[in-house]
Amino acid sequence: MTRRDERRRGFTLIEIMAVVLIMGLLAGIVGTVVVNQIDQARTQTARAQIKQIESALTFYQMDNGRFPSTEQGLRALVEKPSGAPEPRNYRPGGYLQGGAVPNDPWDTPYQYASPGVHNPHAFDLWTLGADGQPGGEGADQDVGNWASGAEG
Repeated sequence: MTRRDERRRGFTLIEIMAVVLIMGLLAGIVGTVVVNQIDQARTQTARAQIKQIESALTFYQMDNGRFPSTEQGLRALVEKPSGAPEPRNYRPGGYLQGGAVPNDPWDTPYQYASPGVHNPHAFDLWTLGADGQPGGEGADQDVGNWASGAEG
């Protein structure tokens, strides 16, 4: 075999390193895009769930003349509260399908206050985002029912 034939049989170390580097860069870019898309999907899911819970709270208020108290919380949507203020026309089966209040997309309970700080004549309903702490940006931002709907 000639020296020329030996060089044609395989890739050089430089070529292999270049391919591995390019593959690593592409994986990093794709991974970042996928993570960002997942974060955006969770935020959109939180907004949709907040709208759903808002609707249930509105039906509760229409039937009972008031929103559940902060102490009664969102549990009042699936189980008739026993303490004051007692609901006067509680619907059999509650106000949310499935008999449970959903957790936010980060698997923590939604926060509820009535009357609200942002909505003093109604209620505040929000999630603390991915970090579970007030404030934040991106996936860590709070999403609530104030401003223009469930915008956060």
